[in-house]
Amino acid sequence: MSRPHRPKPLAVSLREPAAGRGGDIRRTSRAVPDASPAVSAPRPAVTETELAGPLYAYLAQAGYTVRSEVKDCDIAAVKGDDLLIIELKRSLNLALVVQGVRRQRLTDSVYLAVPRPSNKWKWWKESRGVQHLLRRLELGLILVSLEEGKPPVEVVFHPLPFARRRRAAHRHAVLQEIASRTADYNRAGSLRTKLATAYRENALHVACCLLVTGPASPAALRAMGTGPRTLSILRLNAYGWFERVGTGVYRLAAHAAADLDSWPELKKRYLARARRAARKAASGFRSAS
Repeated sequence: MSRPHRPKPLAVSLREPAAGRGGDIRRTSRAVPDASPAVSAPRPAVTETELAGPLYAYLAQAGYTVRSEVKDCDIAAVKGDDLLIIELKRSLNLALVVQGVRRQRLTDSVYLAVPRPSNKWKWWKESRGVQHLLRRLELGLILVSLEEGKPPVEVVFHPLPFARRRRAAHRHAVLQEIASRTADYNRAGSLRTKLATAYRENALHVACCLLVTGPASPAALRAMGTGPRTLSILRLNAYGWFERVGTGVYRLAAHAAADLDSWPELKKRYLARARRAARKAASGFRSAS
């Protein structure tokens, strides 16, 4: 089924001149955050009624017929066949997002309007995740200002169709990480704690093999099943567990054994695997002799 026609989006600011055929205000370039410093003095709380004033004037200037509080909609505006709805709140919160999604039952052109933050640059960085969510929900976002020298109405983005593209490389990385872990040794929701990643497991495997065999070459460790990343793990030495003692020969650092004790289950698993590999290699050597 084809997507219904979406009304023309709003302009970015009242200070932007009208453009396009027939005097319609077209969408201009995306808003760019300014680098103005934060306002030190506390700002008085802005009411939703105060926010509505600049929006009403903005829409009226754009040629819309504007009405307030229409069937639970804060602001409803009509221009030709286009119905545009704006929901107001003093902060960008979940309740406002829910309101916006409900209004999408009536029209595709739904905007959420909140006060312009005092430090817009900081807000821009901290709200990237929320902005992405609103784009995915195809909701528009408007900032309203009552300060002199600031645009009274600024459209951050418009309620346009969102292309839901998967990032193949990131998806592959997640699937590869899952496949490379031997079990789930982490607790979901953990903060500021060491995680048992696939890389750490591989490094633990290498360390356990060195604990069993003593100094060894990357080739000898790979023969014990440590995998193709063995040399890079030894060279990078991300956890400080390894020491190079000669050309192509590495040993376990003195403090590494204590670090391995932080992962008792993994240490037990990989020590058992290293001992089996060492016995198998010794058996093969005796057979060859």
